[in-house]
Amino acid sequence: MAKNVLIVDDSEFMRNLLREILEEEFEIVGEAENGVEAVELYEEHGPDLVMMDIVMPIRDGIEATTEIKDANPDSNIIMCTSIGQEEKMKAAIKAGADGYITKPFQKPSVMDAIEDVVSA
Repeated sequence: MAKNVLIVDDSEFMRNLLREILEEEFEIVGEAENGVEAVELYEEHGPDLVMMDIVMPIRDGIEATTEIKDANPDSNIIMCTSIGQEEKMKAAIKAGADGYITKPFQKPSVMDAIEDVVSA
């Protein structure tokens, strides 16, 4: 099971929400608010799992996922998407995303998504 998680979202509210859901069972090794920071923190910490928002400034989650996956094919990345982002979701899966959750997050669905990805 994943132990270290990197949280990536441009919304502090969403990062806090995910941290609250995850911190009981995982160690949060870092938080990033855009795709550039996400890649840097991934390289720095090598987390077991990344919770990656799709829509962010500077570099979005799809670009960041592509870069992380190219360098680290074994990485586990779960995309966080809003309702109605089906096209972006398809692009994220193409980029190598391992799973996804839809906002607003509910703890059971987040944990299920993580279990699907890391136990696979």
